[in-house]
Amino acid sequence: MMRKLNLTDRFIINVDQGLRTLLGKPQTTARANPAKAFEETELSEEEKRHVAGLMRVDHAGEIAAQALYQGQALTARLPEVREQMQHAAKEENDHLVWCEQRLLELDSHVSYLGGFWYAGSFLIGAIAGAAGDKWSLGFVAETERQVIRHLDSHLSQLPPEDEKSRAILQQMKIDEKHHATVALKAGGAPLPKPLKQAMQYTSKLMTQTAYYV
Repeated sequence: MMRKLNLTDRFIINVDQGLRTLLGKPQTTARANPAKAFEETELSEEEKRHVAGLMRVDHAGEIAAQALYQGQALTARLPEVREQMQHAAKEENDHLVWCEQRLLELDSHVSYLGGFWYAGSFLIGAIAGAAGDKWSLGFVAETERQVIRHLDSHLSQLPPEDEKSRAILQQMKIDEKHHATVALKAGGAPLPKPLKQAMQYTSKLMTQTAYYV
């Protein structure tokens, strides 16, 4: 009979997953990178720098999303909510890998502040989970809505010929919409307006920093 995991067990597992996210190969769903269906096109140096900046922001956002889900899974009360967070985290890891691969193709790098994004987001996620499952799920839904807005902005800024980056961001957008829908159907509660605004401010700080660093 498998032993039931306690809070300490789950914390150790989360530390391992965090290290995998930042230093190694994270656990994914093993889906194929959607960019593989397209050939590389020639971009100017200015276009490459801009696309790399956008993809670096998206990669940093996926590190933050991964940490949010893991933090919420750590403190979630209901097992089914915890399992939902962990499954969503695997799909976010797909995005993480795809963005990093695209950055390498663009001869660029991921954000040097990955550890900072992860630690801060994990703490926020753990607090959200401790507040109660309905608030935790509501937090997921609002986070995904804000991510979708960022993805829409980035899609509009991509050079028309950059089909590889576009394919990645479009699939990410599909997944984020699904995560938001599932969280609401599972009982997520709408967040208070001041909290939404605080999330937007934090997100803006991250996007403006990760674009360059």
